[in-house]
Amino acid sequence: MNLIGHLLPPLPSTSSKPSTTKTSLCLQIPETTSLNPNPNPKPILLSKLLSLALAATLSSPLPSLAIPYLNSQSFQLPPSPTTPFSESKTLETGLENGKIRPCPSTNPGCVSTNPKSSSFAFPWTIPENSSDNAIQKLQEAILKTQKNAKIQVVEDTPNGQYLQAEVDDGGFGRDVLEFLVKGDVVAYRSIATKVTYVYPFTTALGDSKGQEERMKKIVDQLGWYAPSFDTMD
Repeated sequence: MNLIGHLLPPLPSTSSKPSTTKTSLCLQIPETTSLNPNPNPKPILLSKLLSLALAATLSSPLPSLAIPYLNSQSFQLPPSPTTPFSESKTLETGLENGKIRPCPSTNPGCVSTNPKSSSFAFPWTIPENSSDNAIQKLQEAILKTQKNAKIQVVEDTPNGQYLQAEVDDGGFGRDVLEFLVKGDVVAYRSIATKVTYVYPFTTALGDSKGQEERMKKIVDQLGWYAPSFDTMD
């Protein structure tokens, strides 16, 4: 008996068989042999295919409707609601249709000769002996009676001579004084540029007494006539 034949395994048969492959709808993957170091390559191949598909998707142009246009009307944000506090931050000055502006409802300390104001004041009357250079006399009276007063505007308008000044409000803000001199009549408005609100209330603090006292000092310095509800009795 041949001892070598018992020790060695029999050699593989030399007869060749036709190679077989497994087919699928999209891909043909050949069967692996025992010599392949990776006995199961399918997960690696599938991972590579997924990576290629993802790369192709990201590099391809997106449809025009995929990302909505942010400036379109369907994506417009609603306007922010206004509050008395936000409205008080915008102070409009100057004449309105040739007249002194009324006091806004958001500024309760204001006084104005405009009849639309909640805090109404009667216009002043200039005596005949003071009608000359009335606008100049008004400037001098403001500078003498008011703290840190600055004359901002003096101009002729089709409706009279307009004067605007700024003065200290006695705290940390400034008040705006506006006058319109036409003939022997002086219309005016005195308004604060800073309005105080107490959270969470939406009603401003303040009254018109401080503005009325300021205007009284000016008219007393001038010696002009200032009618009031008390003098109308």
